[in-house]
Amino acid sequence: MMTNIFKRARGGLVAVAALLAVSGASLAAEVDVMASGGLTAAYKELVPGFEKASGHSVKSAYGASQGGATDSIPSRLDRGEPGDVVIMASDAMDKLIAAGKVVPGSRVDLARSPIGLSVAKGTPKPDISTTEALKKTLLDAKSIAYSASASGTYLSETLFPRLGVWEAIEPKAKRVVSERVGTVVARGDAELGFQQVSELLPIEGLDFVGTLPDDVQKVTIFSAGLVQGAKDAEAGKELITYLASREAAPAIAKSGMEPIAE
Repeated sequence: MMTNIFKRARGGLVAVAALLAVSGASLAAEVDVMASGGLTAAYKELVPGFEKASGHSVKSAYGASQGGATDSIPSRLDRGEPGDVVIMASDAMDKLIAAGKVVPGSRVDLARSPIGLSVAKGTPKPDISTTEALKKTLLDAKSIAYSASASGTYLSETLFPRLGVWEAIEPKAKRVVSERVGTVVARGDAELGFQQVSELLPIEGLDFVGTLPDDVQKVTIFSAGLVQGAKDAEAGKELITYLASREAAPAIAKSGMEPIAE
């Protein structure tokens, strides 16, 4: 269930202005953000508006929501990289809350994101319209790429074994670490690329095939939260409120996600 200790605003610019007025925060701050790939496209579009409205600046670092890659968000926090706000898959954030890395009660859900498939531009689009069609496509594929984060964990540990194809496809499946799956597919290193739709759509050189069938789909919720010991917690709260506002919703929807704005 979403936990929200911040008052949701109905307009991003209004929200930031109101927070500044209430808090009396007249000094500009630098907000350090760690963001995972799922929300990156929308986040990059929205940050300039927040900076203009609030007077704060935002410094961004990017990495997976989970996993042991050196640039993943958990790894960055473990080695003490500075952070005020994290934006990541909600289940991974809950683990960080339990570990004392993210402030309890600070999680705000921003968007729902389905898993999709892309192929290199101009290549045939396989059929994944049904679960049986998806199974055939997986078995027929020469190579498959999936992410090392939330979507890839679901595919390799849950869905592919459940479909009974994992033993057959594991030798030709590549777990992509510290890179977008779409980038691997676009340069010809994999035939099929599965990842969050919002991480596939921005990549040049891809054709988007579609989302997984409803009966095997896993929708990931992406959330924002405050890092324990944040140096600029108030500015971080302002950014989270801005990203959760109705004004931010169009950018989130355009990126292939469903906004959870109130």
